[in-house]
Amino acid sequence: MPIFRKAVDRLADFMRRDRKITYRAFIDARVAPYVTPLLDRIVADDEDGDTLRNSLIPWRRSQRPPIAIYRGDVSTCRIDGPWQVVDRHWLPLGGLILTSGVTAHLNPFEARALHERMQQAIEKTVLAWVREHDLYAPRNVPEEIDRKAADLAAKAMIAAWICRQREATSGPEGIACEASDCCLGEPSGALCEACRKGSDHA
Repeated sequence: MPIFRKAVDRLADFMRRDRKITYRAFIDARVAPYVTPLLDRIVADDEDGDTLRNSLIPWRRSQRPPIAIYRGDVSTCRIDGPWQVVDRHWLPLGGLILTSGVTAHLNPFEARALHERMQQAIEKTVLAWVREHDLYAPRNVPEEIDRKAADLAAKAMIAAWICRQREATSGPEGIACEASDCCLGEPSGALCEACRKGSDHA
């Protein structure tokens, strides 16, 4: 039956004019609630789908499922799974370091040590950022955001910043800023009141 379904799908795909194909998969009922929403987001034909697919490129290239990938401008280190749990100890199967002139495969213990060091560096950097920007002072906010308002505000901020960059390069006469003009009178990187409220005027 699966072979017949695949043949029918291929025939239907051949006859389609919209460059879409049919993909069928049988998913265990236990994991389906977690997997299917993620698959829907990955295959979405929009900016979100593009972003998710691009983020998965390093995962697709790796032979083992990555536990974590840490990337710099030049260097990359990857911690390879699956996790191995032995006597309450969690160990990766190995790891990989890529940098200029270096390709190094790590054994489980080297990979665990590097993974812990990277996590410590991240923790230190995040806490330093929190202190530098006094993020303990504002009240806590929920992790969830209103995508419509937040995305609109972020794009307006980016548009205003780009406009300022162009004006700084070519002078006020050389660039005519359009919709993002509303934020140009604000302090650097700040939004006008309408943008902060998520108005679609930008």
